[in-house]
Parts: sequence; structure tokens; C-alpha cells
Amino acid sequence: MTRVDRMALGASWAVAALTVAFLMTPLVVTVAVSFADSPVYSLPPPGWSLRWYEAMQRRSGLADAVMLSLNLALVSTAISLIVGAAAAIAVARGRFPGREAIATFTVSPLMMPGLVVGVALLQFLREVGLRDAYWSLLLGHILITLPFVMRTLLAAMTQFDFSLIDAARTLGLSWPMAVVKVLAPNLAPAFLTAGLFAFLASMDNYPISIFLTDARNKTLPIKMLQYLEEQPDPSLAAMSTGLILLALIALIIGSRTVGLNRMIQG
Repeated sequence: MTRVDRMALGASWAVAALTVAFLMTPLVVTVAVSFADSPVYSLPPPGWSLRWYEAMQRRSGLADAVMLSLNLALVSTAISLIVGAAAAIAVARGRFPGREAIATFTVSPLMMPGLVVGVALLQFLREVGLRDAYWSLLLGHILITLPFVMRTLLAAMTQFDFSLIDAARTLGLSWPMAVVKVLAPNLAPAFLTAGLFAFLASMDNYPISIFLTDARNKTLPIKMLQYLEEQPDPSLAAMSTGLILLALIALIIGSRTVGLNRMIQG
């Protein structure tokens, strides 16, 4: 390796380290503030305490917001996996006109600002007469989770040998059972990756949910915004730390089940 190559490699590592530090600093600061004993956001903290985690438990309506967010995330992810898998199979194996346009249209919500999608969805739901907050939120969360599922599964299915499905059907399996017993196990990393991305996207969604909530149905991000307006204190950092921990748990589950490398490839 020449001197120029070593300098280029060192510069690449330096840029990578700076990028990681830039991305991780807000998370580290949030976690540090959540363990501070000061009632204001200050670094370095004057002392360490769990008082804000105890204060978080006394926040009114927090448990209901967490349960609603978990419910929406689990249900919307399950529906998106079923619908997204069917759509990905149709696009990957189909030979009908416009299938590329369908694939692009399915992931289009990721290309638009969340506020625009939220306003458009609110107007549409009002026009069709759907005013129930829970069902409106569920449809909204399916709208934002489906693109993650569709994009991940479609990328994986383009590499899948669908002749295995045909072979399973010649052995007596129906098409749905062949998908469940042959395709799903072979694409387990893709399904897991898509499900984790969709679940986290639903739990963390703010710009669409804010247009669809009401006084009795508020997701966790919307409830945190309300707390920020009413009583901003480091208990919000404790809640944010919980969301960070949730993302870490999702990564650990993926690593222990299929491995991070296969998740990325999926």
C-alpha cells in the first residue's frame, strides 16, 4: 500500500468516525440528560438520578398513549406485511403493463413530506365520512408502514427463485400455503427487516398522526409534544430514551434471529 493509499484510507476512516459522532451525539446527550438530577437541561449534569424516570410514570395519559402507539404499530405492521408481500409478489413475478408504476406508487409516501401526506389523508377521510380517530390513525399508519415493507420485500423477491413455488404447488400445496411454507422461510431476513422498520416508523410517526388524533386518542409522539408545551422537563428525555431503547431491542432481535448482515442484505 502506497503512502497516498494510506492517507486516503485514513481520511476515509476519519470522515466515517466524524459522521458516526455527528449522528450519535444527540442520542448520547438525550440519554445523559434523562439521568441528570437537574430540573433543567444542562450538560454536564450536576448529578445523576432516576428521578425523571419516576416522574415519567406519573405523567397523566402516558400509559394510554404508549398502549395506543403499540397497538397501532403492531396492527399496521401485520397488515402491511400481508398486503406488501402480496403486492411485491405481483410486481416481482407479474408481467402486466404498469407494474413498475405500481411499485413506484406504493413507495411514493416516502418521497413526500409527512405534513403533506397528513393533510391529504385528513381531507380524504373527511370526504368519505370516516371520523373515528382510531381507524383514521390505523389507516394513516398503514400508509406510512406499507412503503417500508413493499420496498424491502420487493428488493428481496427480485432475487428469489419462484420456480420453488411452482414445485411446491406440483406437490399439492395451494398457492397461499406455498407462499407461507416456501417463500416466507427463504425470505425471513427480508420479512423481519421490513417488519422492524415498519414497527419503528409507526411508533415514531408524528407528522401524519398529529392530523388524525383527537382528545382521547393520542399517540406517544403527540403526547410528548403536549408535555413539551405544558411542562417541559427532563422526563421527556427519559421517554425519548425509552424509544431509543426500543430501537436497540429491535436491532438485537434482528441480530440474534437472522444476523445484521442478512438484515441489511434483505
